[in-house]
Amino acid sequence: MTIRKIIVTSIVVLLGTFVYAQTPLKKVYDETINPIEQIDQALSKAKGKHKYIICQVGGNWCPWCLRFADFITKDQDIAQLIANNFEYIHVNYNPRKSAGAEKNAQAEAMLKRLGNPSRFGYPVFVVLNSKGDVLHIQDSSFLEEGQGYSKDKVIRFFKNWTPQAVESGK
Repeated sequence: MTIRKIIVTSIVVLLGTFVYAQTPLKKVYDETINPIEQIDQALSKAKGKHKYIICQVGGNWCPWCLRFADFITKDQDIAQLIANNFEYIHVNYNPRKSAGAEKNAQAEAMLKRLGNPSRFGYPVFVVLNSKGDVLHIQDSSFLEEGQGYSKDKVIRFFKNWTPQAVESGK
């Protein structure tokens, strides 16, 4: 390979990396809906399907929240595990007081209903059974690896909280 080809190849690779790094992640949190109603709707869907609910609490303001949403969507093994066992929802939380009194009251009610998970940072995952009981609150930092998430740790988390795993004790 000539020097010229090496230089051109290196530039193309660097540009591709730069463009990929600059691609914004998809916003997955609906900031307009009432989070309590969103949870209630997920519970209704889960009841007839023998599924649990995973509430990914965070917001479009949180890069790690968007990174996790992107990660689980792009990994087919994880996406299938979630689809088979959970109603998965992105529950918006806006920590800013400027959201307004109504939104702040909804956020407070949502956090209380989910066992006050904000103490773990964001994103935080709350596993609910089909009755709406909080079974587990997962600190997302334990699922991280480098600047992203560990596939093995994420799969282990989801497998440990499937209805079958919880109900059978295995």
